[in-house]
Amino acid sequence: MARRNVEWQAIALLSLFAALCGAFVLLYPDSSSADGGTHFLQARWAWTEGHHSLLVDVWGRPLFTVLYSFPAYLLGYRAAKFFTVVLSLACAWQTWRTAELIGFDRAPLVIPLLFLQPSFLMVSPEVMTEPLFALVFIIALRFHLQGRVRIGAVIASLLPLARPEGPFLVALWGLWILFDRREMRAWWRRIPTTFLLATGMILWWLAALAITHDPLWIRHNAPWHLTSATASHGEFWHYWTLRWEIVGPLLWIPVIVGMPVLLAHRRALAPVSAVLVIFALHSIMWALGLLNTEGYPRYITCVAPALALIALAGWNVFANALSRSLTRVGLTRARRPVMALVSALALLHSAWYATMYVDGQEGSRVAWAMSDTYRWFEAHPRPVRQFAWSRAYMPILFDWDFWRNLSFTGDTEHNVSLLRSAGTGTLVFWDGAIGMEWYHLGPADFARAGYVLLRSTTYRLYPLLPGTTRDHGAGSRMETMYLFYKE
Repeated sequence: MARRNVEWQAIALLSLFAALCGAFVLLYPDSSSADGGTHFLQARWAWTEGHHSLLVDVWGRPLFTVLYSFPAYLLGYRAAKFFTVVLSLACAWQTWRTAELIGFDRAPLVIPLLFLQPSFLMVSPEVMTEPLFALVFIIALRFHLQGRVRIGAVIASLLPLARPEGPFLVALWGLWILFDRREMRAWWRRIPTTFLLATGMILWWLAALAITHDPLWIRHNAPWHLTSATASHGEFWHYWTLRWEIVGPLLWIPVIVGMPVLLAHRRALAPVSAVLVIFALHSIMWALGLLNTEGYPRYITCVAPALALIALAGWNVFANALSRSLTRVGLTRARRPVMALVSALALLHSAWYATMYVDGQEGSRVAWAMSDTYRWFEAHPRPVRQFAWSRAYMPILFDWDFWRNLSFTGDTEHNVSLLRSAGTGTLVFWDGAIGMEWYHLGPADFARAGYVLLRSTTYRLYPLLPGTTRDHGAGSRMETMYLFYKE
C-alpha cells in the first residue's frame, strides 16, 4: 500500500508539471532563444530532398534531429514542443526511479526538484537539445547503477549525438566503468567494456559517410573554432553567479549541502561527478572563450537530473534535522504537519520563481509580434516567389524552407546587393532588433534596394504575469516588425 501511495504521488506531481509545461507551449509559441526555432527547422526539413545531411549535422546533432523530425514534419512546431514536454516528463520519471534505486528518502520529491530548476523548466516546453540529453543521461545512469554496465555504456554512447557535452561525459563514464567498486575484476580487464562507449560515434560516422560520402564529414561540418577573436568570455565563476537561474534561489542551498554529504559518504558519486565535470567544463570554456560558448545557464541543465538527485540528498539533510528538532522539543505529534508546511512553502516559492523566470524571458514574447504580423499578411496576401527573414520563427510561420533564405551577412552593402538581385515577388519579414544587430539592415536600406514597405508596427510586449524574476531585461519589451515587398 505504501508503495502504491508513492507511485500516486509521483504520478500526481508529473501531471501537475505536464499541465504547467503544456500551458507554456500554448502561451509562448516560439522559444526563448533563436536556437529553438532553428533546431525545429532542421528537423522539419531534414527528410526533404537536398537536406538529408541535416540528419547528421554537427550543430543540430543527429539523435535530436532524427527523433524530432517525425513530430516536426508531420505535425508542426507546436507538436515538436509538446514532444519535448513528453521527454521532460520521462526524464523526471527516470530521475524518480533512480532516486529510489539509490535509496533516497522522499524520492518523489526529486520530480519538483528537477522541474523547479528555472532553466530546466524554461527549456522543457521548447525545441531544445538539453531535455533529450538529460533523458539519455539519466536512463544510462540508472542502468549503470543497476549493475547493467554494458547496456548503460551503449546508451551513454548516444550522448555525443545529442549535445556537445556528450564526449566529456562519455570520457567520465569510462572512468566509472574502470574504477567501479562493485566490479570484482581488475580494472584492466574492464577496458573492453569501455569500447562500447564508442558505439554512438561509430553509428554517427557510418550514417554521415552513407549520406554525404565524406569520411571526415563530422570534422568538416563542425561549426565552431576552438578559439575566436569574437568569442564571448568572462570570469571563471560565471556559472556560480547564475546559480539562481540554474537551480533557483532556494534550491541551490540543498544542492550545496547535498554534494559534500554524498562525497563524504561515498554515495551517488556518479551524479556528483557528472555535475562537477559539466560545471567545470563550461566554466573553463567561458573563462577562455572556447568554442564560441555563450555562457547560457541552460547549458548546465543537460545534467539537471543529477542536480535534482543532489538537491534531494541535501533536502533530506534539512528535513531529518527538522524532524529531530521537533521531536527533541516535544512536538512529535506536530512533526508531520510542520514538515509538510515548511516543504510546501519552499516548493511554492521555488515554483513561483521558476514560473516567473520562464515568463520573464523576453525572447519568448517576440513571437506574439511575429504572429500578429503574419496574420496581417494572411489577411492582405501578395504572391510570394522568394522569402527572406531575420528570425527563425518567421519561416516557421510561413512553412518556408529555412535554407532558401538570402545569404545575409554582417556587411550592409553585400546585403543590399542581395536584395537588389532578388526577383519580383520577394517578401521580406524583418525586425528592428536582430535585423539591425546581426545584418545591419534598416528600412532605408530596403528602400534603396527597391522594396516597398507593406507594414511597420511597433509592439510593446509585457510579461503575462506580474512580478517576473530577473531576466535579460525586466518590464516591457519594444519590438518593431516590418514587411517589405518587391513589386
